[in-house]
Amino acid sequence: MTEDKYKKQVWKPSVMTSPVPPVMVTSRYDGTDNVFTVAWTGTVNTHPPMTYISIRPERYSYELIKNSGVFVINLTTEELTKACDYCGVRSGRKEDKFEKTKLVKTEASKIDAPIIAQSPINIECEVRQIIPLGTHDMFLTEIVSLDVSEELIDENGRLCLENAGLTAYAHGEYFALGRKLGCFGFSVRKKKKNTRIRRKNR
Repeated sequence: MTEDKYKKQVWKPSVMTSPVPPVMVTSRYDGTDNVFTVAWTGTVNTHPPMTYISIRPERYSYELIKNSGVFVINLTTEELTKACDYCGVRSGRKEDKFEKTKLVKTEASKIDAPIIAQSPINIECEVRQIIPLGTHDMFLTEIVSLDVSEELIDENGRLCLENAGLTAYAHGEYFALGRKLGCFGFSVRKKKKNTRIRRKNR
């Protein structure tokens, strides 16, 4: 009965980790700024903080980032989803995607690259290693600075990223993040005793 419930088909190997974050990557080299979309990104290490992006060598931003050694990962919100998609299907070789999408450029705090002002979190990265993998090269990077929207910081200095309206990407489609299901460690956390009710019963 259990085996019938969880029947599987065996497919050929393919990349199927979903969802992933659709992000806009900004870069600059020799006076040229560009923005393009990637979904192959994620956490690599905590100390030092490290991340990566994987890029096809034929992409316009590939050479910009390879030559400059720096870039910015700009997180995407629901409001930025259309611009994010556009930056993934149009080439910076042929047009200024900042102008086309009305994305506002400001300067990164630690590196020579633009950041997207409308993005709630801008992750400034310095390339440490480029690893050829096949269709893509992985740019392994150290995070050197974060630019965080003040609207997401509460009175105690806590980052309330749940209020950013971030999006996810799965199998060719964009999704708004849904309801909260729990937080790290909730499965083993002990329930707090209701001391107020206990005192009343004394």
